[in-house]
Amino acid sequence: MLRALHRDAGYLAVGLTLVYAISGLAVNHIGDWDPDYVRYRRVHTLPAPLPSDAQAAAAFIRSRLGIREVPREVYRAGPEQLDLLFERRTLHANPATGHVVDQGQEPRFFLRFANWLHLNRGKKAWRIVADLYAVFLLFLALSGMVMLPGRLGLRGRGGVMVLLGIAVPILYVVLSGGPNR
Repeated sequence: MLRALHRDAGYLAVGLTLVYAISGLAVNHIGDWDPDYVRYRRVHTLPAPLPSDAQAAAAFIRSRLGIREVPREVYRAGPEQLDLLFERRTLHANPATGHVVDQGQEPRFFLRFANWLHLNRGKKAWRIVADLYAVFLLFLALSGMVMLPGRLGLRGRGGVMVLLGIAVPILYVVLSGGPNR
């Protein structure tokens, strides 16, 4: 009976485990890269010259590039640069040449959603799912320890492995100085 429950709980936990493991790796390295967005830079050449009025030029650029979003701000950064600022992108246009540099961020398909869930940004309803998942993991850990105990069970190699698993976080906290550092 315990094996059947362990197996079924394991099957249920596989999908969540994959999401949490992949997201955990991404979030652990958030200082090295942005796991939610990928940066891009695209260059476009539009018919020149662009309209001399900044708002008219912005409307022309948006029309030619198929951008429906309204910019938060449009301003001349210099005589040869018109900037259009959006939520996640900026367009730098040279009105004289029609040269437009589009720089921004696009969401990463899987990781953005996985990280959102992993960091519990889904709020109350997701907290219930995450708590149930934690209970499943506890069950899997505890049932796994007694299901195939080995020759000496927890009195032999199994007990040593459990103690090593417990020692890793304790040693890390002690050696690193813990959360008060």
